[in-house]
Amino acid sequence: MDMHTAQALVRFGLGRSGDQAVPGDVSAWLTRQLAGPDPARFSFAPSTADGLAALRFDRENKPPPEERQVGPLFKADAAATLAQAVSTQAPFRERLVWFWTNHFTVSLRQGGVRPIAGAFMREAIRPYVNGKFGDMLLAVMRHPAMLLYLDNAQSVGANSVAGMRQHRGLNENLARECLELHTVSVAGGYTQADVTAFANILTGWSVEMKNPPPGFMFRPNAHEPGPKTVMGHGFPPGEEGGVMALAFLAQHPATHRFLATKLVRHFVADDPPADAVRKIEGVLRDTRGDLGAASAALVALPAAWQPETKLRSPQDFVFATMRGVPFPADKQPDPVGALGALGQPLWNAPLPNGWPDRANDWAGPEALLRRVDWSWALAGRAGDVDAAELAEANLGPLLKPATQDAIRRAGSRREALTLFLASPEFQRR
Repeated sequence: MDMHTAQALVRFGLGRSGDQAVPGDVSAWLTRQLAGPDPARFSFAPSTADGLAALRFDRENKPPPEERQVGPLFKADAAATLAQAVSTQAPFRERLVWFWTNHFTVSLRQGGVRPIAGAFMREAIRPYVNGKFGDMLLAVMRHPAMLLYLDNAQSVGANSVAGMRQHRGLNENLARECLELHTVSVAGGYTQADVTAFANILTGWSVEMKNPPPGFMFRPNAHEPGPKTVMGHGFPPGEEGGVMALAFLAQHPATHRFLATKLVRHFVADDPPADAVRKIEGVLRDTRGDLGAASAALVALPAAWQPETKLRSPQDFVFATMRGVPFPADKQPDPVGALGALGQPLWNAPLPNGWPDRANDWAGPEALLRRVDWSWALAGRAGDVDAAELAEANLGPLLKPATQDAIRRAGSRREALTLFLASPEFQRR
């Protein structure tokens, strides 16, 4: 394995998998993953309608714990989702799925999200990672997980039929986060008046829980009547006004710049090089938000192939470990528990801006000690493996001679595997 290949497996992928052939033409291998529909297959894949039905059942019937539907559904969905990341043969595409899921964070900290977080990834993110950003944005903003997480399902226009009858009010959470975190960012120059106007545009974008099938519903009686203006552009009333506003935001130059910055930070460096950002921004602009083209352009960036510029997040570390170490069938680690123990619990970001993407946020002494402790615990489950061979197979020329020597001279197989997993080379991507 040459340096280019080794870097591709860790920077653009999720780490070497034991049954994954080393690609010959690395760039072609990466770009092929951007073609066609999502290849992921799941052992358990409940729809949003399934999740909302379970949520309604639990809320209305208040059954005893052993008869509740949301908990078992979530547990099985989480296991299937993480198993896909560990087993995928298209790791670049899978990394993009998780990147965009974090960009459009929904969190279990809002209880209604729990049974539909996995469906959100499958329905609003996966189909669009090689498509247009505007299509992904619309799918996200219409998805019940986002509408529930950011409280838009109950947002009512003050002058709407429902607003005047029920005296319920406007909720600006979704509009504010869409502007700040999903599209133009604070650099886009929007004002508080724009947030309020956009929130009024999104009134009526809600969730139907009772009539089958449960899911997104536009409620005209809750929609604020009349035209609205956001960032100098006017939009008509009704659901179509929201669709038009999202299309406008998706194509805004500030959105292209913001997305380019985040992509380059994730795939290149914590401090994104300005020339790399300009390149990806230009691709998004010229292709009108083609995410597949932007991802392919990332592969072509010379800066993206510099070694050891990114630190693996806990999630990356767990995926790489489970892909790279051949655990016996009866001793497979629990990735859900591992993510929680290492400080990045699944679908549970503390705030709508998602998990951080810089080394300083993950490299504190306590956080790194947790990784060492987890590595030691896992090394005891791995059985009879040659850590030195495993390190070479996973890292190739990224593995430094001093690290390889320390692994070979370890006092036991468990110590050797712990040294490999906790090594600086394996912690970086």
